[in-house]
Amino acid sequence: MSKLSLTTTIDIKAPVAEVWKGLTDPEIVKQYFFGTNVKSDWQVGSPITFSGEWEGKTYEDKGTILEITPGWYVKYSYWSSMSGTEDKPENYADISYGLNEQDGVTTIAITQDNIKDEASKEHSEKNWQMVFDGLKKILEK
Repeated sequence: MSKLSLTTTIDIKAPVAEVWKGLTDPEIVKQYFFGTNVKSDWQVGSPITFSGEWEGKTYEDKGTILEITPGWYVKYSYWSSMSGTEDKPENYADISYGLNEQDGVTTIAITQDNIKDEASKEHSEKNWQMVFDGLKKILEK
């Protein structure tokens, strides 16, 4: 069975450097990403973790930075402790954020692979839009 992938974009009226900071600064991430604590040194091969509490349950999601062009692009592997799947390589997705700025508007292109079905794909896409809409509100005020 082949897995699905998605790409979704959101435009933010802010310079690319501010958007990048919004994606990588733990204080800002926590404000729009469901209160998540993100930890990484943003170097290829380094761990990335997302931890916090959701609906009364603590979680620690994790992955590894696979590629990075600071200020423009990052790709990391990702496994969610709340996914109900075992922590093994085939249960990790690759997620990337690519940035592009034009005329003071930065577009974030988010990609995610290893999605099990169409319903999960729609759920993920809605989540990404909701998450980055939060970042947009922070950066555009």
